[in-house]
Amino acid sequence: MPKTPDFIIFAQHGWADTHHAIAALAKSLATPQSHLVTPNLGWLKTWWRIEPLIQQVEGIATQTIIQYPDIPIQIIGHSMGGLIWLEILNQHPEWWSQIESFVLVASPIGGADLARIIDPFSVGIGMAGALGMNRRQIAQSIAKKIPTLVIAGDRDRGSDGTITVESTKFSRAKFVSIPNLAHAQLKNHPTVIGIIREFWANPTITDPYPLDFMAQLIERLQSIPGMTDAHPRDFARSQPYITFANGFTIRIWTSPLHVDHIFVANPEGECLYSGFVGWRHRGALHQALAETRNQSTRFL
Repeated sequence: MPKTPDFIIFAQHGWADTHHAIAALAKSLATPQSHLVTPNLGWLKTWWRIEPLIQQVEGIATQTIIQYPDIPIQIIGHSMGGLIWLEILNQHPEWWSQIESFVLVASPIGGADLARIIDPFSVGIGMAGALGMNRRQIAQSIAKKIPTLVIAGDRDRGSDGTITVESTKFSRAKFVSIPNLAHAQLKNHPTVIGIIREFWANPTITDPYPLDFMAQLIERLQSIPGMTDAHPRDFARSQPYITFANGFTIRIWTSPLHVDHIFVANPEGECLYSGFVGWRHRGALHQALAETRNQSTRFL
């Protein structure tokens, strides 16, 4: 008769990938009694639409939880795998009390900028529509109840070569950035394994971001329809658009393709946030900036 596991570990691979690397990571983290669930969604299928993939993982998870109804759960998702689990958990809050920790590795919670470039009008072109979606509100509601860890790679001062560091961040999650690691390396790397082990030893819910001026300003910009977190590489090209009394500035740069890029800089001239909107949402952006300019005194 099989032994009852001490943990269920769900580990989900992402876009343009298979389960091999993430399964090896899960095996490195597991105890001898852990029950590992590492669905292989198929490399080709990850290029089309996310809904069938969500349904496939949800079905496997449902059957596993029915089989082991009282066993604590640990979830790891790499890249799109983390987004799949966000959608599943959003649909199954009845599972939350059983989940001991949720680890998102290189997952573009705020939307992948490369996906938005492929799908600039947000009409849902293939997988790009799903990867470009902003899921911060979902992530934050989950992280209020489930200890959540976010791991990002930063190989070029702003991204892991595939997604931006900023797109992985959201309030209530513990955030760890690893320098010099690319997107693909993060799915099974000794540094990542060590960080997860440390978090699993003491899984706690993180306090929300402090509501200081910078956090409020960035949150306001991120709430603009169509805003996608971007790499700060074009910050040097931007010009001040709004200057606040405390020295912070909102800066703007319009690319040759007439895509508006927005930056927040501190009084020392350091970039704190960068994002962009596509053509479809350009009007909403400038309306929000005009309102921010008119309310700048009260905003402070």
